[in-house]
Amino acid sequence: MRRSRQQLSREECIDILQQATSGVLAVMGDGGYPYTVPLSHVYADGHLYFHSAIQGHKVDAIRSDSRCSFCVIAQDEVHPETFTTHFKSVIAFGQIHIIDDEAERLAALRRLGRRHAPHDEAGLHHEIDKDFTRVLMLRLDIEHLTGKQAIEMVSNH
Repeated sequence: MRRSRQQLSREECIDILQQATSGVLAVMGDGGYPYTVPLSHVYADGHLYFHSAIQGHKVDAIRSDSRCSFCVIAQDEVHPETFTTHFKSVIAFGQIHIIDDEAERLAALRRLGRRHAPHDEAGLHHEIDKDFTRVLMLRLDIEHLTGKQAIEMVSNH
């Protein structure tokens, strides 16, 4: 990173991934063009998990090339008086995989469901029973994390 003073630590990056509920996945799409799509996620043990329909452009792209990145914006506060934005963001780089193992798929789906509806275990079981056969689970194995914040947010800038 060119401006190392603005770089977030690995721990700060992980905290942002754990706190955020969504971000933007970037994969290689048709014709070599990047394809981005906003997704809900959950972070656990060095991985990001997502759910997906069984078919579609995103799934085709992942099957073709597993390299990806996932961007989360934790803060985006415009300060028009100084023509700047106070921001914090994280980008995770790695390989994304369709989870084929049924037990791992179910565990990932439960993890994601509990992240977004932590107090509705009965509702989660109902949704899983209803939709489990129609959902793919994706796992992004994080190889590298980078996080950055606005210089105005750095102590003693």
